[in-house]
Amino acid sequence: MNFVEELRWRGMLHDMMPGTEELLAKEQVTAYIGFDPTADSLHIGHLCSVMILRHFQRCGHKPLALIGGATGMIGDPSGKSAERNLLTEETLRHNMEGMKAQLSKFLDFESDAPNRAELVNNYDWMKDFSFLDFAREVGKHITVNYMMAKDSVKKRLNGEARDGLSFTEFTYQLLQGYDFLHLYETKGCKLQMGGSDQWGNITTGSELIRRTNGGEAFALTCPLITKADGGKFGKTESGNIWLDPRYTSPYKFYQFWLNVSDEDAKRYIKIFTALSREEIEALTAEHEAAPHLRALQKRLAKEVTIMVHSEEDYNAAVDASNILFGNATSDALKKLDEQTLLAVFEGVPQFEVSRDALAAGVKAVDLFVDHAAVFASKGEMRKLVQGGGVSLNKEKLTAFDQVVTTADLLDDKYLLVQRGKKNYYLIIVK
Repeated sequence: MNFVEELRWRGMLHDMMPGTEELLAKEQVTAYIGFDPTADSLHIGHLCSVMILRHFQRCGHKPLALIGGATGMIGDPSGKSAERNLLTEETLRHNMEGMKAQLSKFLDFESDAPNRAELVNNYDWMKDFSFLDFAREVGKHITVNYMMAKDSVKKRLNGEARDGLSFTEFTYQLLQGYDFLHLYETKGCKLQMGGSDQWGNITTGSELIRRTNGGEAFALTCPLITKADGGKFGKTESGNIWLDPRYTSPYKFYQFWLNVSDEDAKRYIKIFTALSREEIEALTAEHEAAPHLRALQKRLAKEVTIMVHSEEDYNAAVDASNILFGNATSDALKKLDEQTLLAVFEGVPQFEVSRDALAAGVKAVDLFVDHAAVFASKGEMRKLVQGGGVSLNKEKLTAFDQVVTTADLLDDKYLLVQRGKKNYYLIIVK
């Protein structure tokens, strides 16, 4: 498998230095991508970089995932309008552990293969580096003119940021450049990869290697992923889509991919899955023949959810989706954990009812009219129940005065009322 060709047809190649493709063709290459340890989970904004490392390893090369423990304490000016918060050493270590666990789902860190992945932390080689030593060993090789010519620096100096550029951030490209030099010298790393906004930092590293020891190093970048409408990929109203189920439930994760536009689905299925070219072309043809069936979105959501979470989580997410949009049973509803239940019914009208009201049993008609205003009147509810149009917890109500007790509660806390096919109401018992 040819790594550059693989990236090219998947739309994952933005730019590379001359000679990169020839290097990859002639030897097993060690390359790295840096990840910011600002949280203990990666989010889908990182996923393109992770997939690049995955393809790199599958093509027989050796991937290094660099956690920016040192640079994370400073902040990278690329594309940012403000400095980020500085992290403590303890927080950085914790975040690293979380990120390694996630990366292990994509990369082989454990085998004896010569191209097994490695996780490195630039804090390990930067923490004892004094400022004087850094200035002497690194700073003297790169001119300020060279650093000022970088787009990331120019943008900040041209007033796009309110507060300009701090000295700390200005030195960032030297720190990142030194990472490349260090990995070149200690791990034989000849290639750095990253998003297209990192081109300036990466080329500073290859220049530093050339100027310090005459070595040759290379750069390769992927395009920044956007949505077809120009919006930012991976951001929703509630924030980032995380890979950790504590922050984004597998159901919400699955829904994100299921709801992308047709145009985005065609691009994302190449970038975020390991499906072959033939499979993707067949799926695209199937989708274009019947777009309403959303074949691309369904397969994309399946592949990414299984890859990041598990097949079990994927099946649970599909079952949860069917509760809202399909003909799911009460058994499927009862299987939902509380987090998924609340995610599925986010945005539906909710009512709070005291537990005392249900303790001795209460007639459904009193509960759904007097305690929670699901129906405007008892007459309206009676008529709908007689027509088979009311369900409690996905089971049809057979009598409008059926008694409801705490035994009917989902998770000992919720009742789901359905009026007609599409109107849902969640009653929360406190």
